Amino acid sequence: MQQTRVQSASSQPISASVTAPLPAGMPAQSTDPAAEVRDYERSLARSAQSRTRADRPREFDLRGRKWNLLDDVFCPTYSPSTGIALDFLGWTEDWTTPRRGSMLEIGCGTGVIAISGALAGCERVVASDINPQAVANARLNAQRHGLADRVEAVHSDLFDSLDPAERFDLVFWSSNYVLAPAGHVYGSVHDMAYVDPGYAAHRRFLAEAPDRLTTGGSALLHFSSRGELRALHALAAETGRELRTLSSTVVQEGAHPVDHLLLEIVPAV
Repeated sequence: MQQTRVQSASSQPISASVTAPLPAGMPAQSTDPAAEVRDYERSLARSAQSRTRADRPREFDLRGRKWNLLDDVFCPTYSPSTGIALDFLGWTEDWTTPRRGSMLEIGCGTGVIAISGALAGCERVVASDINPQAVANARLNAQRHGLADRVEAVHSDLFDSLDPAERFDLVFWSSNYVLAPAGHVYGSVHDMAYVDPGYAAHRRFLAEAPDRLTTGGSALLHFSSRGELRALHALAAETGRELRTLSSTVVQEGAHPVDHLLLEIVPAV
């Protein structure tokens, strides 16, 4: 998929134009001309196609390395989001941006980002996913790259199965940012990587991620204009958090430009 990056970022709070308070309950999705990219049914169709297409690989190349891909796990080569996340974190093709300390990745999928954190220098990495196949996939790729001693793959719904006492220097989630109706029932575990009904998972992440940090640590969220930024900001306010934009880039995905954002979650002031 062709990618065109046309904007980089600032370290500022999200502007007031997109942060007006919302009424009780989750709002209907926008009706502007770009609303197609936020259509949850369209995202579910993308999920089904990615999961079942005949040319789905067992192995893929990304950033100069080969990775295993298991069934029912999000495929990084069918979307630019994994590569964008690596760029946001500074782990580019030359692998020269170091990282120290500990890292927790929520929604690890194949484990590319978590393992890249270890390759960049993190001494301890926990790769968590609600999809058991993704946990197995991350574990397989950690073994493949000789990092099984530093990358632990954990089956968990967000933070539920983690040691409540453990703290991390970096908590990161490249989220399932498309908003689905609160009553939506997933048709497959694969769909969990694409949509979040009622933003229940996002609400929990905003509330809980900063409490999992070491002193001076960062809780980061990779979001995009496929999601509802106004709703996300409202959830942040409800949980006593503020979102600050650290980086952004626009990628042409098919007929639509999609704005990807790296957001830091901080206590509201």
